[in-house]
This record gives sequence, structure tokens and C-alpha cells, in this order.
Amino acid sequence: MLFNSYVFIFAFLPVTFFVYYYLNYKQMTTVSSAFLVLASLFFYSWWNIAYLPLILGSMVFNYFIGQQVSKKDHITFGILSAKAVLTIGVVGNLGLLGYFKYSDFFISTVNDIFSSDFTMLHLLLPLAISFFTFQQIAYLVDSYKKGAQEYSVINYALFVTFFPQLIAGPIVHHKEMMPQFSASENKLLNYDNIAKGMFIFTIGLFKKLVIADTFAQWANFGFNGTESIDFLSAWAATTSFYFQIYFDYSGYTDMAIGLALLFNIKLPINFFSPFKAQNIQEFWRRWNMTLTRFLREYIFLPLGGARKGRTIGYINLVITFTLGGLWHGASWTFVVWGLLNGTALVVFILWKKYGVKFYKWFSWFVTFIFVDITSVFFRADSWDGAMRMLKGMVAFDYIVLPSELEFANNLNIQFGDFLPGANGNPATLMWLLLGFIIILCFKNSIEKMNEFKPSFYNFLFMSFGLIVGLLYITKESEFLYYNF
Repeated sequence: MLFNSYVFIFAFLPVTFFVYYYLNYKQMTTVSSAFLVLASLFFYSWWNIAYLPLILGSMVFNYFIGQQVSKKDHITFGILSAKAVLTIGVVGNLGLLGYFKYSDFFISTVNDIFSSDFTMLHLLLPLAISFFTFQQIAYLVDSYKKGAQEYSVINYALFVTFFPQLIAGPIVHHKEMMPQFSASENKLLNYDNIAKGMFIFTIGLFKKLVIADTFAQWANFGFNGTESIDFLSAWAATTSFYFQIYFDYSGYTDMAIGLALLFNIKLPINFFSPFKAQNIQEFWRRWNMTLTRFLREYIFLPLGGARKGRTIGYINLVITFTLGGLWHGASWTFVVWGLLNGTALVVFILWKKYGVKFYKWFSWFVTFIFVDITSVFFRADSWDGAMRMLKGMVAFDYIVLPSELEFANNLNIQFGDFLPGANGNPATLMWLLLGFIIILCFKNSIEKMNEFKPSFYNFLFMSFGLIVGLLYITKESEFLYYNF
């Protein structure tokens, strides 16, 4: 079930909201939690009920493991230490993720290297498996470190399945979400949270349906092509894609934060104006922040961080981001994307160490160009597709300008339809310009939400965003991060 669907907005959400608070009003708090779990599982199963046994089995497994690893000074079954049980839990989670997400990637890689002919499994990727797997791994590690402990099966199921963040995050810690469900004041209607929740939900809906899906048409056309792509079209397609994925995923996160606020739950921030970043380190502190936190706490630091020296720290950083790239998708293009970002972070750290400085505008420009170019590996469906786009981005001998400008041709530049490789037109440039204005000149949605106060202006703003968003629902749409 999509957030941006009529069935969600006009049926699932209001029914879930009113029943949950009615049960709390009747002081049936355990029943209300159980109802929210069932509603979330229904939400999860809407697309394909075949996914349901998988997430249920994963929850049972991790709940049992969590109970055992929390007994740090005891021996499970008289045989295994808590650390050994934790290892079993982490390996089990990674094994499940690896089987469904990486089996065909591994088989195809082996076939390419050894010229073998092993049959691909063609497994259907279970919805949200990357997110609920990472979240439960974090829970197990936190349980082992005494940072989390959950005795209630219902509460644990609610921690994993809470529908606003179930499908695509943010990735949350048990200790930052479950105490909120336990707080008695959060069982009551909070009209301030409801107003803020609706406000940021509307922003997210508008960002996704109006902005992200508009850029998607040019990005998809450009990346799905097979012919050589001209210089301007290549840059229009790649920039459109990065705007698309930003407004798509940050829009989803805004909606998730808003929906959670309706239930008096504050989810962590996941995006904070990443395109205002003036270096790659700042970019990753602003982009998909809960994933970056997970990579740091559960991969980089366990690898040793920088405790064994700077060189080892740099290597661990590159490994961490390479694995982060692989987490996004079972393809060598994702591996290269992660490797490039990890390497860029090392380069930036070295620049800082040796006191290399640039003008702020130049630092911003270099950062944006870097993330734009590397996004090719994130978006391209194959290595050949990535090379096609990169060649277009440096094809200075293949520039196509609108035929209306042909009278000024003194440089043997081609003229014809504008941005043919992206199926674009002059309006595409206007949208790209608008994208830059939005990301650079305005406060982000989190800042707007924190400043929110009920007013006639905000009412009009919400009404306009909601009406336009609802009109756009009829168009075909999907969230990009549902694929990861």
C-alpha cells in the first residue's frame, strides 16, 4: 500500500487512527498496540501477502535471539555465550537478506568469472527486507550492549512493523521509539502533533507526486535509452535523477514523520538539506542520515574505526561505504557507487588534514558535480548503461541546441529538438532551475515543521499542497526506495 494512494489516505489511515485512539480512550492500551501491529501487517501485506510469513518469521527469530543476548552474563542452553548467540542472530539476518537479495548477483558473478552456467534463482525481492533486517540487527547489537531490551512480544512487533517507517525507514533504534509508545501522555490525542503531522505529510506528498515524479520522466527516458546521448541531455537526465531521488525519498520520509506524529511518535530526521552541503562529508551527514548512522555504528566502528591508525581508518571507511553501496542493490554499479563515495570521503579528510581550502561556492559546486556524476552508477541498470551516460556527459562534440537558435551557429553545433536524449524541452530547464531554487534558497521541511504554528496562511498552504497532491495520485507512481 502506498502513502500516495486514495485507499491509504481515505480508508486505511483514518480507520487506523480512530480505532487506535478509541482503544486507548477505553484504556485498552495493550489491545491498541496489538491493533496497530495488525494494521501495520495488513499495510505490509497489501501488495503481496506472500511476504507476510517472511517478516513474521524474522520477527520471531530476532525476538528470541534478543531475549538471549540480553543475558550477557549467562549461557544460553548451557552451551552458547551471549556473544555467540549474537553472532548467530546477525549471521541469520544477513543470510536471509543475502539469499533473497544477492543470490542471483553471486551466481551471475561466478558465471562471469569462471564461464560456468549455474541457473539463476530469479527470487522476488521481499518488500522492505533491507530496512527491517538492518533495524533488527541494530536491535540485537543494542540488546547485547544493554542498550535495548524488550520483554513484550507485542511491543517488539510494533517496533519492527510500525507502518509509517516499515517499508523504507527511517531506520530507528528501539530505545528512541519504544519509550514513546509506553508514555501515557502519548496515548491521548495531541492536536499540536496532529497539525504538524498533517503539515509535513502534505509537504512530503507534494514533493513526491508533483516534483519527484515530474523529474522522473526525463531521468527514466535518459537512462533507459540505448543510443548515444548528447551532452546536454546527459546532464539533464542525471540531474533530473538526483532531484527525483531526493524529492522522492525525502518526500517519503516527510510523510513517514508526519504519519508517526499523528500517533505521537517522533521519528528521527533522515534528510536535512543535503544539497546545501559544501563537502562530501557534510553531504553524508545530511543525506539518509539514519542509514549513515547505521553504517558508522554497526560496520565502521566494529571494523575498528580509526583506532589502529589513520591508514586503517581510511580503509575501513572505504569498506563501509562499499558495503553501503551493495546494500542498496545487488549490482556492481552499486558497489562502484559506494566505493567512489568512500574514496571521496578519504580524499576530503586528507584535504582537511593538509589544510586545503576552497571558496565556499566552489566547494559546493564540486560536491554537487561529484554526487551528480556518481549517481550514474546508482541509477544505471547495467555497466554499459552507466558508460553510455558518462560518455554523454563528456561528449563536447555532441551538443544539440534548439533549432530556434540555429541562426547563431558558428561552431558547427547540431540543432534540432532540445534535450532529445532525455525527451526534454525548454520546460525541463525551467524545472531544473526550480529544483535548484528549492534546494538552495528555501528552508527544508523539517525546519518548516519545527516553526509550524496554526495560521490561515499555513491552512491555505496545506490545502493547496493536499489538493494538488491528490490530483496527481491518479498518475502512475512508485517510491524508488521500495526497490532497496
